Amino acid sequence: MTTSLMTRIAAKRDDLIQLTQDLIRIPTLNPPGENYQAICDYLDKRLSAHGLQTQLIRAFGTPGDSEKYPRWNIIARRDGAHTGDCVHFNSHTDVVEVGAGWTFDPFGGEIANGNIYGRGACDMKGGLAASIIAAEAFIEEHPDFHGAIEISGTADEESGGYGGVAYLAEHGHFSPENVQHVIIPEPLNKDRICLGHRGGWWAEIETKGEIAHGSMPFLGDCAVRHMGAVIGEFEDKLFPAMAARITDMPVVPEGAKQSTMNINSIHGGQKEQDDDFDGLPAHCVPDSCRIVIDRRFLVEEPLDQVRSEVKGLLEGLRETRPDFNYEMTELNSVLPSMTDKSAPVVETVAQAIEDVMGKAPEYVASPGTYDQKHIDRIGKLKNCIAYGPGILELAHKPDEYIGIDDMLDSAKVMGASLETLLLPNKN
Repeated sequence: MTTSLMTRIAAKRDDLIQLTQDLIRIPTLNPPGENYQAICDYLDKRLSAHGLQTQLIRAFGTPGDSEKYPRWNIIARRDGAHTGDCVHFNSHTDVVEVGAGWTFDPFGGEIANGNIYGRGACDMKGGLAASIIAAEAFIEEHPDFHGAIEISGTADEESGGYGGVAYLAEHGHFSPENVQHVIIPEPLNKDRICLGHRGGWWAEIETKGEIAHGSMPFLGDCAVRHMGAVIGEFEDKLFPAMAARITDMPVVPEGAKQSTMNINSIHGGQKEQDDDFDGLPAHCVPDSCRIVIDRRFLVEEPLDQVRSEVKGLLEGLRETRPDFNYEMTELNSVLPSMTDKSAPVVETVAQAIEDVMGKAPEYVASPGTYDQKHIDRIGKLKNCIAYGPGILELAHKPDEYIGIDDMLDSAKVMGASLETLLLPNKN
């Protein structure tokens, strides 16, 4: 990395802090998808002022898109003075629910102990801010660069990315003809390169029963008890089997090297009443019980095996448990994704980490999916990684924060990567 660019990025520390605070203070909660246009308008104003050409793109017809909650995205581009590759920094702008347990204002962007606090600080508005600072500093330092730089702020990553990167990929914005290198500043730590992620399979299982008076349950059929049998099968057979499978993928943290499944929700019987209802429930045997499962699987596990393993347990209960009946509905599936360590963007960022931080990077894979899945599967672009500041374990937690020094270091790594990829004479 040139000393002049490193100095220029370091001088933007206050700007980086303010930019991160501004982004945190726009509460882009998803669901339902609030303030997407507001954050795109903010980024439009910011990036246009620094010479990038911007376009706002609404993902019409995608899950959740409505007149009340439109799915807005922004792509900003700056072409250099000469032909060359396009380097694209992609960040999602949505954040998850706040949750309980905060000691800081979740949307205050407060500073303490060298950190900026707020929902989305780590995941991933700090990474977005770092990429903007890196790109702006690079353009100022090297206005005659080759190729192009793109920065995108996209919707709905926290709910699958279908109103964001998936939509853009379907419309050609991540095709290898248009973009050659993609860096996603997810919070995997400033000295790590994330090559990909595990797969995911989500399904709803409903057990069926028969309604009857609660004082005479023998005249009905309790769907909740049937679901208890399902969960019992999971506990006795599925969870032990998954725990025995260990991947060769460099997944972090350690517990995610095995297959996992979470039961996201369970509900049986009467509809839950509103908080302002203070009456008593009716006496009924539940005729339906539903759970949603979140199955994370390894690159070594075929998706068909993941599906059939659960279905096999359910079919076994149908054969052995009296009156057992169920329906299973697949909600979504995502295949694992892995970029090769020899890919140009991987080698470039690895060398930048060594240059900036004086040590070799750690190569990891993410326990959860992120938007690389769409760039890989829909865009057919393999030269993609996640690299950004922040501690992965802070994502979605109370008192989420991003370290200011970590953002600066990551911005320097991004700037150094731009010099390697877009200044041919440097090599």
